[in-house]
Amino acid sequence: MSEFSRDEKSKPRVAVVFGGRSSEHAISCVTAANVLQAIDRDKYEVVPVGITTSGHWVLESGDPDRLSITDGKLPEVDVTAAPVLFGADRELVVSEPDQVPSTLGEVDVVFPLLHGPWGEDGTLQGLLEMSDIRYVGSGVLSSAVGMDKHYMKVVFAAAGLEVGPYVVIRDRDWLRDPGACRAAVAELGFPVFVKPARGGSSLGISKVSSADELDAAIAEARAHDPKVIVEASVKTPREIEVGVLGGLNGGLPEASVCGEIAISGGGHDFYDFETKYLPEGEEYTALSVPADLPDDVVAEIRAKALTAFDAIEAEGLARVDFFLDGDGRVIINEINTMPGFTPTSMFPRLWAASGLDYPALVDRLLTLAQTRPTGLR
Repeated sequence: MSEFSRDEKSKPRVAVVFGGRSSEHAISCVTAANVLQAIDRDKYEVVPVGITTSGHWVLESGDPDRLSITDGKLPEVDVTAAPVLFGADRELVVSEPDQVPSTLGEVDVVFPLLHGPWGEDGTLQGLLEMSDIRYVGSGVLSSAVGMDKHYMKVVFAAAGLEVGPYVVIRDRDWLRDPGACRAAVAELGFPVFVKPARGGSSLGISKVSSADELDAAIAEARAHDPKVIVEASVKTPREIEVGVLGGLNGGLPEASVCGEIAISGGGHDFYDFETKYLPEGEEYTALSVPADLPDDVVAEIRAKALTAFDAIEAEGLARVDFFLDGDGRVIINEINTMPGFTPTSMFPRLWAASGLDYPALVDRLLTLAQTRPTGLR
């Protein structure tokens, strides 16, 4: 009998999917390490499924230690593991070399922990929708909008949320007339932040203080995405984040307490990859949960987080990031439809401070996923 054979039909089987082809592969693995530890094995059967950087799906060991950052080394999915695929009737099938393919059984819900393109952007969600498989998190449209910082801002502005000034540099724009792109950015005024339009984990982001730094920053962003967004800096900003969870039993979404991120020293001007994830960045990062804010400001930010969640029709979970500028204006920065669950990630910290610890948070997400409708909605 397979290790994953089902003896108790009442125990839902969860496929935890992580890794992926994007530059955020390692962070997805770290997220998976923590989620795998947190899932209640008395309540759920768990099948860890890794996606390699080349896009192959494999049956992973699910060893949290192997999927963690160790001595500064980033983890990755085991490329030598046995391949798996989704077969008929929501079944996972494993194919060992020189062996007859065997089934791991029907999957009740997928917990996709992929960050970035080919996972968080609606592509995986579309595959799961076509396979009639329930999953944690947002659907195809909301995942795609939440991944693209350009269209995200368009939707937010239409919903009445304040967004900062920005310029979009598409691949054809930069190749055809880079001078016009530089001029458009200059109108924003320096400093600016240059970002891949469809990326995360602060990869490929640069703070640009003068025009002579711009081309190198655009090249760095284009290494992650040919579409680039350049954002004007906010005056004396405070970075505030809020977690949102979908409501149970058809209830309204809920917002967590507010958290604040402050960066100082170490040559870090913003919340970059090192300060987010690597141990050496912790000494320069202060995460305050809950944030020290007046009650009326907290209420405004939480209400706007819920507006953003509904504006892109998000489901399950999201983290919404804001700037509070020196004049007290609340400016939305972005929404993340699959926020990190690493030990230093803000999303689980926000919910722990709101009364929902890590295991309970994971259970809430799986409960929400099991109740979502499948098929045409």
